[in-house]
Amino acid sequence: MSEPRFRGLVFDFFGVLTSSMVEVIESFERREKIPAGTFYRAWANPTGQELFRSIELGRIEQVHWNDGYAALMSDICGHRIDPDGLMERYLADAFPAWEMIKVAKQARVSGVRTAVLSNSLGRAPYDPYAAWDLSGTFDVVVLSGDVGLRKPDPAVFHLTCDRLGVSAEQCVFADDSEENLKAAVAVGMTPLFALDERVAASRVRLAFGLPDL
Repeated sequence: MSEPRFRGLVFDFFGVLTSSMVEVIESFERREKIPAGTFYRAWANPTGQELFRSIELGRIEQVHWNDGYAALMSDICGHRIDPDGLMERYLADAFPAWEMIKVAKQARVSGVRTAVLSNSLGRAPYDPYAAWDLSGTFDVVVLSGDVGLRKPDPAVFHLTCDRLGVSAEQCVFADDSEENLKAAVAVGMTPLFALDERVAASRVRLAFGLPDL
């Protein structure tokens, strides 16, 4: 009997194991009465990019990101945005993507080694991972702030594969970012573009020969 092609399955967290981040951001702006597109304009700004890079690498605390990003969005939209609890308010609609969580559990039960690889956004005062039993659901959890490496750095993909005990060539990587998927391909992983959870879950089952549930 031939060896299976894939033995490892790695999931991004935000936007893959949660609701679409496009929907999360749109809901945040509507709820806060912020002009549409403000968050993305801040994200595209060099200051915004550095704030995200810094919190993902664990170089700043969440409260510092809250202060900096609120100030940046305030400048962009022309009215004050409260920094208090901004990360929690921003991620309020990042609900579990149940189809992806279900297929992750199914794959693990079938013998596939599973991991979460997340560019993290801090754990305090708001912990965006608290509602998920990541350590109980996945074999390996790699959060960028804990290891000082972030996607798309090739080193964080190699680290995740090493902790899984599976070669990159035997891993499927599911993410909603084309940049991260290209980086994963460069180290030998097989990409799975995960925008719609039902479609992505179906593709995971196909790749690993798992039955529909």
